[in-house]
Amino acid sequence: MKYGSVILADRHQDMLEGIRGLLEVMFETVVMVADKASLFDTAEKINPDLAVVDLSLPVSSEINIARQLKDRFPDLKIIILSVHDEQTVVSEIMNAGVSGFVLKRTAVTDLFTAVDEVLGGKTFVSPLLEYEC
Repeated sequence: MKYGSVILADRHQDMLEGIRGLLEVMFETVVMVADKASLFDTAEKINPDLAVVDLSLPVSSEINIARQLKDRFPDLKIIILSVHDEQTVVSEIMNAGVSGFVLKRTAVTDLFTAVDEVLGGKTFVSPLLEYEC
């Protein structure tokens, strides 16, 4: 059984393509965007089940993209992708109300679990990070 729709937002085309391949196994529809404006417009139009978002998406200050998404779409489940593994970054993102934090370097092994956990109502943080959900 596949989930409905997901938005994948990342500024790196190679990363978009790789993650899209993983998400297509799990979702009926995968929409890729490369900037904040497109992310917000698409979220309004398709009302996705999930957004998987690069923390460093252009036209945003890094931490604020998570807060802005939750403020505008409070029911949207969000998984943040990041190269940052600092405890302060993870804590600030999770405190912004997102449901998951996945390191880009472990996305291949962590993303399936993260999606299932987040869409099942739980939170997920890549196991390499020391963070208590």
